[in-house]
Amino acid sequence: MTLAAIEPFYALEILARAQMLEAEGRDICHLELGEPGGAPAPAVLEAVRGCLGRPMGYTSAKGLPALRERLAGYYGERHGAEVDPGRILITMGSSSGFILTFLSAFAPGARIAVTRPGYPAYLNILASLNMSVAEIPLSAANGWKPSVADIEAAYEKMPFEGFLLASPANPTGAVLDKEELAAIIACCDRLGVRFISDEIYHGLNYAGGDVSALETSADHVVINSFSKYYCMTGWRIGWLVMPEDVVRRTEMMAQSLFISASSVSQHAALAALDQRVVYDQRRDDYAQNRLLLADGLKRLGFASAEPADGAFYAYVDAAPFTNDTMDFCVRLLNEAGVAATPGADFDRVNGSRYMRFSYAGTRENIEEALERMERFLRSGA
Repeated sequence: MTLAAIEPFYALEILARAQMLEAEGRDICHLELGEPGGAPAPAVLEAVRGCLGRPMGYTSAKGLPALRERLAGYYGERHGAEVDPGRILITMGSSSGFILTFLSAFAPGARIAVTRPGYPAYLNILASLNMSVAEIPLSAANGWKPSVADIEAAYEKMPFEGFLLASPANPTGAVLDKEELAAIIACCDRLGVRFISDEIYHGLNYAGGDVSALETSADHVVINSFSKYYCMTGWRIGWLVMPEDVVRRTEMMAQSLFISASSVSQHAALAALDQRVVYDQRRDDYAQNRLLLADGLKRLGFASAEPADGAFYAYVDAAPFTNDTMDFCVRLLNEAGVAATPGADFDRVNGSRYMRFSYAGTRENIEEALERMERFLRSGA
């Protein structure tokens, strides 16, 4: 890939347009961003208040020892995995985690495999770093999940050094079970490919418990974040669990690229880890939104609108209405006041027929958006 491969992050482009309309006095239903509508747990806000008036200088590049120790405990409690806190690095959200991973765990110009559809920042970050990409196409018929055969076929066609996979996935919400994830990791081991497990939607699973790559192997990379489940998007705080062979190099790169994550956000994150009762209730609210949105989209005529097992998105086929969802999303925003994300954000090949809707907001917001979309479609849009 070259810098010319960098394309807009269309969810943010739609957001910017929506905010312009709001500044003009329009009321907008926001279904475009993967951003929780609720605030962090009260104990998180109390922890931040406790930071006020205290010196909040740099931490070490790897982060607060107490936070890294607590995260190591988290993996023991939630996944039965023993993790040395020395392998954990606190990052400025998952975004800096991806950058540090690509730079520290791979040689310059390495090729990384990703699934399509997938999170658009993967491609743009890799292009920014002058790295190459191999895309593994997925389909709704297979539940938007890659198989071992898919990975092996892609590798035979275009060998790659790393494979980045999210479960639960953005935009599809697909979730791998323990056997599926273990088989993929075993495949990567056979091929000599470093596996990168994007686990930022852990906690948002409606069909069972989350499965971490750390349950199978300590030789690959895990990326996670406090943004989604913990409702801390703007706090820019996440973490990495790195294999032993690259921990020190990752730390040295973090020292120069980012110095350290926000001290205040690290204290907030430490408090958040003990508030799962609060956040599980939020997940239960999303579960209700999930069914409401899926039923509404199916009633309106969108295809492939069955609710997914994880995250907080509906990735649906809009072919009954359009073969250009970029144009459709712009008109939906301008004419109906509903912000949604075109599929081109996630699939630059076949995304023109798909759209992503987020149900991370309120029930009332979703109900209003569905009513507006119904009027929009009835108008002949």
